[in-house]
Amino acid sequence: MFTGSLVALVTPMDTKGNVDQVSLKKLVEYHIANGTSAIVSVGTTGESATLDHHEHIDVIKRTIEYADGKINVIAGTGSNATKEAIELTNRVENIGVVGCLTVAPYYNKPTQEGLYQHFKAIAENTALPQIIYNVPGRTCSDIKPETVGRLSKIKNIVALKDATGDLSRVYKTRKLVGSEFKLLSGDDATFLDFMILGGDGVISVTANVAAKQVATICELATKNQIQEARKLNDMLSALHSSLFIEPNPTPAKWACTKLGLMANDTIRLPLVSLTDASVSVVEKALKDANLL
Repeated sequence: MFTGSLVALVTPMDTKGNVDQVSLKKLVEYHIANGTSAIVSVGTTGESATLDHHEHIDVIKRTIEYADGKINVIAGTGSNATKEAIELTNRVENIGVVGCLTVAPYYNKPTQEGLYQHFKAIAENTALPQIIYNVPGRTCSDIKPETVGRLSKIKNIVALKDATGDLSRVYKTRKLVGSEFKLLSGDDATFLDFMILGGDGVISVTANVAAKQVATICELATKNQIQEARKLNDMLSALHSSLFIEPNPTPAKWACTKLGLMANDTIRLPLVSLTDASVSVVEKALKDANLL
C-alpha cells in the first residue's frame, strides 16, 4: 500500500484563494490515469499550514470522492501541537483514507524523546496506519534513525518519509526497523538512489507534473532495472531541482498550471507566486523532461 510513487498533491486554488474543486478533480484523475500509487492529500505541499481545519478536512473528503476507489488517499494530519495532530487524525478516521502522514513538530524543536512521545501519542489514539515525516530543513527537528527504530515497534506506525537527502541513513534505518516497515524518500533529487539502497518508494513533489515518469522510475527500480530507471530519472533531474528553486509548492503550482492540470497558480500568503526569474528555469526543466 505504501510503496512506489505517492504524490504530495498540491491544493489548487482560484484567483480569490478558495479551494478550486474543479482543478482538484482534474488533478486526481490525472494521477489515476498515470499510475500514481497513492495521493497524499493536504500534506505540507498541499499547504496544510495555511488551510483552516474545515478546509483541510473538506479537501481530503473531496479527494476521496474524486478518487472513487481507484487510487488510495493518505491524509496529511501533522501539527506541531500533539493534541491538534490527534484531533486531525481522529477527524479522518472513518472517511476512507488508508493512512496518515504526520510531519515532525516544527518550531518547538523537541528532543528525540519528545519526538518519540509525540508520534506514540498520535498512534495510540487511532487505528489508522501512520507514516512519520522527517524534514529537518522545514521543521528544525530531526527524527534520528534510532528514534525511527523505536517508533517502528508501535504496531500502526508503518512507514517513514525521509526528506533529509542523506542516503547514508537508508541502510542504517533499515537495520533498525526491519523489512516490513516502509522507507519512503521525501527528496526527489535522490529518490532513485534511495530506492536502490533499500527504500520502498517516494512521496514526490515532481510527480505533480510528471506522474507517469516518476511511477515508471519506481517500477523499474523495484524490478532492479537500474540502467533504464537512471536514464528516465536523468531527464527529470533539472525538474527535481527547479521545483524547489523557490519555496515549495510555489514552483509546482506554477508548473501544474503551465501544463493545464489546474486553472491557475494561486498560493496563500506568506508564500507568493513564482518570480519571473524562476519561471524561465522551471519552464526549461519542463521542456528538458519532454513535458512541454
